[in-house]
Amino acid sequence: MKAITVFCGSNSGFKEVYQQQAFLLGKKLAGENIGVVYGGARIGLMGAVADGALQNGGKVYGVIPEFLRSKEIAHEGLTELILVTSMHERKVKMNELSDGVIALPGGFGTMEELFEMLTWAQLGLHKKPIALLNTNSFYDYLIRAAETMVIEGFLKKSNLDILLVDDQIDSLLKKMKAYRAPEVPKWIDLKTS
Repeated sequence: MKAITVFCGSNSGFKEVYQQQAFLLGKKLAGENIGVVYGGARIGLMGAVADGALQNGGKVYGVIPEFLRSKEIAHEGLTELILVTSMHERKVKMNELSDGVIALPGGFGTMEELFEMLTWAQLGLHKKPIALLNTNSFYDYLIRAAETMVIEGFLKKSNLDILLVDDQIDSLLKKMKAYRAPEVPKWIDLKTS
């Protein structure tokens, strides 16, 4: 993998562990010569992951809509800051620049970005690994909700398996490097599901 998109909060959260893990992820990606593609802010977990990579010789590409440049406080020390016109254009550009996705803790924006990438994978629009770094069990309830989608017949188990989960950076990256996209249709067939 040459570059990974990191979706995460522009806030830091209330526990220091979130900021620490974001920084360590950036550092680890830099150490493995994997570029970071992210939302372009210098604050919150976004800033921490960028700084972790930059301070360790990594390349960081920020993609930010013009209207958010001042609100999210664009990081001016990046390898490249790419300005776009919309949130959708931001996700398309981030997808074009990367070979996989990792979601760190975040709010609605992080969830929206994560689920769009999962939907694109489910529909076969890309075959990239998509992962959750489940720091401090942040994503436990989300994972449980996704499992309920399978139990209730709204999601195939093979599509749930698209989402890679781990609470350790090293083992998560190992899963991502070994990932092979399923060759199954999205639609649930009661006779075969």
